[in-house]
Amino acid sequence: MGELTHLVRRFFASVQRGGPTEVDRAWVEAVLSRSEYELWARQYAPDRRHSASVARRVERELAGEEFIEGAPINEDTRWVLASALLHDIGKIESGLGTAGRVCATVVAKVLGADRVTGWIDRDGCRGRVGRYLNHPEFGAELLRGARSDPRTVAWASEHHRPADSWTLPAEIARVLHEFDND
Repeated sequence: MGELTHLVRRFFASVQRGGPTEVDRAWVEAVLSRSEYELWARQYAPDRRHSASVARRVERELAGEEFIEGAPINEDTRWVLASALLHDIGKIESGLGTAGRVCATVVAKVLGADRVTGWIDRDGCRGRVGRYLNHPEFGAELLRGARSDPRTVAWASEHHRPADSWTLPAEIARVLHEFDND
């Protein structure tokens, strides 16, 4: 899917009210560690809804035909689901809602992301825009603090990078990326 189409779909999804269903919220709580769940719960409601949707789809894809709804989370796959749920966690550092995120994205496209990301240490709107655009680095730091699996930390840091720089197993990274960007 093209970047513009992806951004338009994410915009319309973000203006829908509410977070994930109670069933999905309880599932997320069962998947994540306590400290990870506390971070996840701090996210903007549409981000929680989006991440739960991504994680559910990743779970189904990677489990294939053997997927059974409600099956216990396997420790070998928990980090993958945590990666899907927490890849955008750094966005909480910006404090931006939908309108601010749209503005940040447009400003980055017009001025160039390299110029705008230098705004991180500024106060006010510019600092919030800079933190939003650098959410992968902020997310990785938050996840290190939450003692997340190093692979979950890596995905938070790498999910906007080119595929040839991903450090996760290729098939897992491809699925995570595909369902995040559908």
